[in-house]
Amino acid sequence: MQRTLIASVFIALASTAALAGPACNVPQTQWMKEGDFKAKLEQQGYQIKTFKVSKGQCYEIYGFDKAGKKVEIYFDPATAAVLEQK
Repeated sequence: MQRTLIASVFIALASTAALAGPACNVPQTQWMKEGDFKAKLEQQGYQIKTFKVSKGQCYEIYGFDKAGKKVEIYFDPATAAVLEQK
């Protein structure tokens, strides 16, 4: 019984971490300025509805791509590379 409980807690914690998005280990001194970052994405055709820094210290946007498709994307804050897209 105790093993089942421990396993359940471990699985719950692991699945919560998986939902949190990627982690970015970049010092903030190397991050692209927020305004420059947004401008770069808008030039690529993105419409940004929400912009934030995720719990994992990545840039995260909610909005639409140039085809009008809804997107949630995590970016490396220094390079603007896409890390994860949902």
